[in-house]
Amino acid sequence: MARIKGGLNARKRHNRVLKLAKGYYGARSKQYRIAKQSVMRALTASFAGRKQKKRDFRRLWIARINAAARINGINYSNFMHGLKLAGVDMNRKMLADLAVNDAEAFATLAELAKSKLG
Repeated sequence: MARIKGGLNARKRHNRVLKLAKGYYGARSKQYRIAKQSVMRALTASFAGRKQKKRDFRRLWIARINAAARINGINYSNFMHGLKLAGVDMNRKMLADLAVNDAEAFATLAELAKSKLG
């Protein structure tokens, strides 16, 4: 029986990695061995980055809500607690959007939170 060499499959695997490394600097985009290391590292970083993005957006929303709440005379913690007591079930993304784009609606929510606190 004839021996089958792995040339075609190896070439396909190499080309797949080199395609992912397109745009990298120098040998990182030209040589398979170095490109493979760079691609593995980049894929690991991109996985971690997708998790980090969620954390970063939550921090941004909280900062925006806090700034708008302080303009209305209440801090973030008391604002969120007051909304919870009032039964307002809005997520931070929507609250941050209100804080930026609809100041009157946010002021109404702030007054509601204040009234429920004390």
